[in-house]
Amino acid sequence: MKIKLLGLILFLSSHVFGQKADEIVGIWWNAEKDGRVEVYKKGDKYFGKIEYIKENKNADGTSPKKDRKNPNESLRSRVLIGTVILTDLRWDGSEWDSGEIYDSKTGKTYSCYAQMQKDGTLYLKGYIGLAIVGRSTVWTSFK
Repeated sequence: MKIKLLGLILFLSSHVFGQKADEIVGIWWNAEKDGRVEVYKKGDKYFGKIEYIKENKNADGTSPKKDRKNPNESLRSRVLIGTVILTDLRWDGSEWDSGEIYDSKTGKTYSCYAQMQKDGTLYLKGYIGLAIVGRSTVWTSFK
């Protein structure tokens, strides 16, 4: 009886934690509200791709907006909508970490982690080297 009860408790707790891990899945406004990112799960990792850009034009007036700041010259002609900018985040039981985030506005890629806030917003921190130094942003759920 004790083994069955322990098994049930373990099953239920893993189910609850799994739901918490998937809280990040959905569509998020960036801090400036000029773009949205769709976060999705693939295997045990989380990714995010650009889903919407308010000003979907290049500096020369052409559209759709391209990845002009990318350090890889061969990627500068790719369309930004649909570009994966958040990669390989893993749920560690309390936050998503070990990922990378690409800033298409600067062409830079950073290590990153993300935390769900009590108010339902998503805090992301991008950094190089130590997480103490870096940039953070807060995304808001698009509903």
